[in-house]
Amino acid sequence: MTIKPLADRVVIKMTEAEETTKSGIILSGAAKEKPVIAEIVAVGEGGMVDGNEVKMYVSVGQKVLISKYAGTEVKLDGVEYTILKQSDILAVVE
Repeated sequence: MTIKPLADRVVIKMTEAEETTKSGIILSGAAKEKPVIAEIVAVGEGGMVDGNEVKMYVSVGQKVLISKYAGTEVKLDGVEYTILKQSDILAVVE
C-alpha cells in the first residue's frame, strides 16, 4: 500500500533521533529530542487550494526541516509517516 498526498500535502519520514551526544554520552529514550529533519517520500500535485494557486517547491528524496509537532502522524505497513502541508516545511536541508 502507498500513500498519495492530495493538493499541497507532503508525506515525510522522520530521521532517527541521535542516540549519543557529540561528546559520546549515550542518551536514554526520554532524553532524546524529537527529530525535526525528515525525508520527503511523496508530494501532492499542488493546484488550487482555498482559491489560491499552490506550486510545489519540494520533491521526493529531499531532506527538510519541520516544526517539532507539525502534521498528522500515520502508520502504514509498520512504518511511521507524517502528512503535512508544504507551508509547514521550514527549510530544505542541503
